[in-house]
Amino acid sequence: MNIEALFVLCTLIVMLIVLATDRMRPGLTLLLVAIIMMLTGIITPSEMVAGFSNKGMITVAILFLVSEGVRRSGALDYMIKSILPQKKTSVARAQLRMLPAVGAISAFLNNTAVVVIFAPIVKKWAQYVGMPMKKFLIPLSYATVLGGTCTLIGTSTNLVVYGMMQQNGYDMKMFELSKVGIIILAVGLIYMLLASKRLLPNEEKAKNSAASEVGQKEFFFELALSENSPFIGEKIDNGHVSLLAQNSISGIRRNNEYIDTADKVIEIEREDILIIAGRTAHVEHLTKIEGARLLSLTKADPGFLKNADNVVEVVLAPRFPGLRQTLKEFDFFRRYGAIIIAINKGGKTITSGFEDVKFEEGDDLILLTNDTFRKAWGESTVFHLMSDVGDFEAPQKKSRKWMAFAILIIMVVGASFGEYMQKFNGLKLDMFFFAAAALFAMTALKLYPAKKYTKFISWDILIAIASAFAIASAMTNSGIADIIATNIISAVKGLGPVAVIAALFLITCICTEFITNNAAAALTFPIALSLAKEMGLDPMPFFITICVAASTGYAVPIGYQTNLIVQSMGGYRFKDFIRFGLPLDILIFITTVIFVSLIWGFKPA
Repeated sequence: MNIEALFVLCTLIVMLIVLATDRMRPGLTLLLVAIIMMLTGIITPSEMVAGFSNKGMITVAILFLVSEGVRRSGALDYMIKSILPQKKTSVARAQLRMLPAVGAISAFLNNTAVVVIFAPIVKKWAQYVGMPMKKFLIPLSYATVLGGTCTLIGTSTNLVVYGMMQQNGYDMKMFELSKVGIIILAVGLIYMLLASKRLLPNEEKAKNSAASEVGQKEFFFELALSENSPFIGEKIDNGHVSLLAQNSISGIRRNNEYIDTADKVIEIEREDILIIAGRTAHVEHLTKIEGARLLSLTKADPGFLKNADNVVEVVLAPRFPGLRQTLKEFDFFRRYGAIIIAINKGGKTITSGFEDVKFEEGDDLILLTNDTFRKAWGESTVFHLMSDVGDFEAPQKKSRKWMAFAILIIMVVGASFGEYMQKFNGLKLDMFFFAAAALFAMTALKLYPAKKYTKFISWDILIAIASAFAIASAMTNSGIADIIATNIISAVKGLGPVAVIAALFLITCICTEFITNNAAAALTFPIALSLAKEMGLDPMPFFITICVAASTGYAVPIGYQTNLIVQSMGGYRFKDFIRFGLPLDILIFITTVIFVSLIWGFKPA
């Protein structure tokens, strides 16, 4: 082993230690390692920055924005309601509904696109129903990768291997991988259903009591019904109605009278105002309920609503000038340019309309504001505390939902089959092409707030992905990857084809964990082909092994793009992937070696 290879190996070990101890964000860690490789001359400056102009990395950035457009439009609402339970249940039961569906979808769609689109939706769903988000995001990534092993178009890695096969005179059918891929998917899903509760982390408890209350306080919202609302005629049973699974109806205002819903069965009427009890996590859901709208928004100036896109929580301070006055007496909107959409009065039940509620010191308000509110009042003594709840998303028209859905379908179908089509004017009809076209269409149709586009992109993920390409170049340039592969293969070559398949899987899997999955496949393909020829065997089982192993990167977050995405969104630690992913790596290894040997065998070439 030369000095360069030894240096790269030692640097990678240090990198893993830093990642495992969570001393720095993954993006910064990988970037610093890439810089070290450049400063020591192992990679050139061009190789150092190549990842930042890589189509795959830019595609991920574009997909973040496409995902936001899809999520805001509600285009996938029906699918999400079908896949995800709308009230709290067991983790295993929720996963049983979600993971097989995600695995099936990702067999035909780009893995990264599936995770980028579904991860924020699953995260918000978990917060809404009160389930631990961390029990779902890593399984989402893993199910997506497992599903990708089921078909030739399930992942770009399969297409890389397929392209190299064609260059060498071999072919693979669309569903050839399904013979082992479906078995692997089933094994992986069973493992996740059984192990998630024990091996995945729960939500971390807040470090102080004040922080632990954030998002848990009960606010009261006023909900007005539309003319043909599905709520009309529904029965409220002891404060609960099926259309609001996660919220209770504390009361109804009917003909200016308050009706308590506790221990009663009450039928909802057209003119009723529903008093809803909910948390800050429910704000987005309550603004999008079909057939109902927050009462304060029905009275708001349409011009203000067009520009209002921030939801803020504030606590009234002693210097608030409207203390002991009602909202009717004190024009909150005129003074502060914000609309009150929910109130918390220290746990007291609100029985009157918001307009008749008297302001008191310590009242907690959720406000709909525009960009100027925080600048004007963020440092004032009028409010004790100011915190962002999230962005306001006005209910979308059905036509916009269908537009977003159509754009999404065109993107994923085009990306899945476009590479088989002839190039058009030199353009490759791949995921990048269709994602870029989808983003252009969504921006033109204003399906997401373009002014805030930087908020919807996870920059740490992009830096980590781009830096990973530089680290992969360092491993290739130094020869460390070749040295490891050659030594392992030499050690097992005389033990028979099963041992060679096992060694080939391990080499490819290890490379996948530390360099890109496509690079791992490209690195081990020529080794596999030369081994098959040397042993006089049909190379198909070797190619199948590479396809599966190059997608088996579960033990570390840098092993696969989708892992980096959910690590950032879910706030996972490096050790969470090792604890949950390493057993899955071992299971997939054993399953692949057994079933590749049984299904394809080792026929003479």
